[in-house]
Amino acid sequence: MNAAPVPLGSGGKELSKPPTDGISNLRFSNHSDHLLVSSWDKTVRLYDANANVLKGEFLHGGPVLDCCFHDDSSGFSACSDNTVRRYVFGSGKEDILGRHDAPVRCVEYSYAAGQVITGSWDKTLKCWDVRGASGPEHTLVGTYPQPERVYSLSLVGNKIVVATAGRHINVYDLRNMSQPEQRRESSLKYQTRCVRCYPNGTGVKFGFALSSVEGRVAMEFFDMSETAQTKKYAFKCHRKSENGRDIVYPVNAMAFHPIYGTFATGGCDGYVNVWDGINKKRLYQYSKYPTSISALSFSRDGRLLAVASSYTFEEGDIPHEPDAIFIRSVNEVEVKPKPKTVPAPS
Repeated sequence: MNAAPVPLGSGGKELSKPPTDGISNLRFSNHSDHLLVSSWDKTVRLYDANANVLKGEFLHGGPVLDCCFHDDSSGFSACSDNTVRRYVFGSGKEDILGRHDAPVRCVEYSYAAGQVITGSWDKTLKCWDVRGASGPEHTLVGTYPQPERVYSLSLVGNKIVVATAGRHINVYDLRNMSQPEQRRESSLKYQTRCVRCYPNGTGVKFGFALSSVEGRVAMEFFDMSETAQTKKYAFKCHRKSENGRDIVYPVNAMAFHPIYGTFATGGCDGYVNVWDGINKKRLYQYSKYPTSISALSFSRDGRLLAVASSYTFEEGDIPHEPDAIFIRSVNEVEVKPKPKTVPAPS
């Protein structure tokens, strides 16, 4: 089911002073409308999204591939110079939490475990305890080998899902990291771009979504019983027909709405779609953005959606629109699942 595009209009504002090179990720805080942005221009930027103010900027030794908040006063980043860094926003203090043996692709903070989890192209996952003394010799909890380079990871509660090259998926329980609870192969046939867990409290908290370079999204469930596994499915998105040819775009980004459990996808076609995964319907498609969508994030209350319009070099080094971050006010009708209609009795 396709819905009509929604224009940017007054619901989308462009942040001033955006990164000057590819935007690798952006994250809203769980405590405010602050937005953390990592970029290939070697910076992490902190914005007040509501006030459209750049509040801080931290320079790295190489492109920054991911970032996340600890709380409203501090955050973490994953860098191509193999480092995991921690920032204190108010003081501008920065330190190196630890290192990998290759670029660090992903970083997440677990409130349940009080740990930072990082995934790297050195084919390892590492957990860092940030509650105790500083210094990598005190903070590294464990190193966990992965079957391939880590491309994406996501967590909910004590579960963490790791997606690697080679279409491998590992599911861990942070309370016992000795080995994965589950080792899977992606149900999508092509390289994984993004994995995102369902948020808690939405009624669909027992699974995760995967996106691929081949314009598809898969809905997966943690429960490995035959009954649960028959419910998983995949669908096509971010495609178009042109001159009788089907053009397929990578799905770079996904973000779940924190209230309704619906989710947004962003692709190299420059579109953002909102989906009702339970009823298997597209709720909305926003008007096309200037270039590829590289990252998405809903604010803590679901009122705002941050969209990174940033060319991802899927067609090589060609002229492209400059990088931009748009903050869209979200209307309930765009993200709230529509009730199923019951035929009237005859």
